Amino acid sequence: MSASETTAPSTADTQEHAHGSARWELWFAIASGVTYGAGMIAEYALALPMLGWPLVFFLATYFFGGFFTVRTAIASTLRGRFEVDFLMLVAAVGAALIGRWAEGAVLLFLFSLGHALEEYALSRASKSIEALAELAPRTALVQRGAGDPVEVPVEQIAVGDVVVIRPNSRIPSDGFVISGVSAVDQSAVTGESIPVEKEPVSDPERAMRTVDTLPAANRVFAGTVNGSGVLEVEVTATSADSTLSKVVELVRTADQATSPTQQFIDRFQRWYVPAVILGVVATLLVSMFGFGQAFPDAFYLAMTVLVAASPCALAIATPAAVLAGVARAARAGVLVKGGAPLETLGRVEAMAFDKTGTLTWGLPRVTSVTSAAGDAGAALIPTLVAVESLSDHPLASAILRDLGEQVPDTARLEATDLNAVVGRGVRATIGGEPVEVGNLRMFTEQQLALPGELEAAYEEARDSGQTLMIVRRAGRFLGIVGVMDASRAESAQVLRALRGARVGQLVMISGDNQRVADAVGREVGVDTAIGELLPEDKVAQITRLAETHRPIAMVGDGVNDAPAMARADIGIAMGAAGSTVALETCDIALMSDDLGRVPFAVRLSRATSRIIRQNLIASLAIVAFLVIATFIGLNIGAVVLIHEGSTLIVVANALRLLNFERGKEHHGIDHEDKPAH
Repeated sequence: MSASETTAPSTADTQEHAHGSARWELWFAIASGVTYGAGMIAEYALALPMLGWPLVFFLATYFFGGFFTVRTAIASTLRGRFEVDFLMLVAAVGAALIGRWAEGAVLLFLFSLGHALEEYALSRASKSIEALAELAPRTALVQRGAGDPVEVPVEQIAVGDVVVIRPNSRIPSDGFVISGVSAVDQSAVTGESIPVEKEPVSDPERAMRTVDTLPAANRVFAGTVNGSGVLEVEVTATSADSTLSKVVELVRTADQATSPTQQFIDRFQRWYVPAVILGVVATLLVSMFGFGQAFPDAFYLAMTVLVAASPCALAIATPAAVLAGVARAARAGVLVKGGAPLETLGRVEAMAFDKTGTLTWGLPRVTSVTSAAGDAGAALIPTLVAVESLSDHPLASAILRDLGEQVPDTARLEATDLNAVVGRGVRATIGGEPVEVGNLRMFTEQQLALPGELEAAYEEARDSGQTLMIVRRAGRFLGIVGVMDASRAESAQVLRALRGARVGQLVMISGDNQRVADAVGREVGVDTAIGELLPEDKVAQITRLAETHRPIAMVGDGVNDAPAMARADIGIAMGAAGSTVALETCDIALMSDDLGRVPFAVRLSRATSRIIRQNLIASLAIVAFLVIATFIGLNIGAVVLIHEGSTLIVVANALRLLNFERGKEHHGIDHEDKPAH
């Protein structure tokens, strides 16, 4: 079921009902313990067996201890599955049939107590998820008309409404800032540890149409905390459709994607439980006819074997670890859609990365400046800045951003008469002198050759994948400026961390030309860089890589990389906060645009798999020990105590994941904030 098919209130009601049921189960377990203790006192301390009081107390124990066990057993049996609860009931009824009421009572008491404590322990993980749902405020201040803002329930906020966010208050809905400046703590949704500065959009009407592509500085999310400024936000999603609601719903339903280990355990239990029942029958028959035991003694031994062989800890070993792992990832701003991707990620042998927007920021930067000798070189930057100030080309914004501050006001030049030369560059005039800014073709077509020192610099910069602009003014070459979509500062560190995590093959796939792909690939340290790929070509590359490396993960932005991510075993989307497409198409979503969380997700996956293995080994070892111990005289009470104790140990071991690398998600990686446009 998708997030859109389930409303938040009904899901919350279901969760509240589950928590209420768990509380009642714990109280019933305590009541069964009290009545069992009273029965033992009546039988052995007060010597009241002749009056029937011990039996009364033991019957009460059967009721309180068996109430929830019977409900669960009936539900599973109606689905055609015989599980642990069914086996425990058979053993308890069997003990009663041969007059061993005390043994049956202690079995149900310890089993119900263990199950209740197990639910209580697991609720720690589910409460960690549920806490996300409590982040959104109940009401919001909505500006309607010219009057003062009106406080309304968040459910009544509509798309297009303007909400007023006071200092240090939670933001009620997704939207974009139309007034005010403030820093917003987005850690609860994106996992970012440092508040993000917010500022108004320049064109609200255009922003509403292109909301998915707005910069982080303009967008806000429900459940995040405003800083010291007052913000006015235009709402882009209702409370039920907000990023926070989608995250909570996806995490709540994460157990639908069961892990490979859990699928194996489910298949294993389908034949294991009937096998246990056959083994119990065989124990009864062999004890009676092979060793000549009386029926009550043989039947008691068979019931003890039944309890000892019950796979209670085995059944909870994987779900407990998956639940804790998913909850821990969500707290770190990593949305994992269940046990399958969580466990598979830790086994990834190869990882492919999109270039633009993933290993790079997708923003061109000035990467080299080569000036001609003498006065001509000194005029390079002022001349280029003057010409590009008239242009709306994407590279012009990079020039003005990176070089504009190097030109003092006293040295500013004014360009006029800007004309574009298609496929070559631009021409303009400064102080009556003609200026040309363009690629090499613009000048070779005029039979103009670069001076020797500039020609060498041009070839070196070209080979490094830079886009080059040659500047000529009044018949003199002033120099060359190189622009490139440079890699993120953290990309190389992330790839080194992945190698340290034993990801064997790191590949970059890009739509840019091969020279640019090679340059970025060398800079970040991938094994292979493949350029000039269309979206369908990326899918083909993933398919080819999967022939020699499985499983394989694909990291991209979740939109134009969606086909390649779908073809990979694991699709990881970056910057998924606010992007419905990214949230729905990927297996793992990094809520913030933070590449540095990929190695953390891999380490968490491997830690989860490690704990699952530990739990499975411990569960099977304890079952083997208990089965052997029953044949050498261990009574049913001790068997149940060890049995339920092992279940609690397995759950406690899984809950260690809730604190996995807390505060160390970026260990060894220096995060770089996205530069301004």
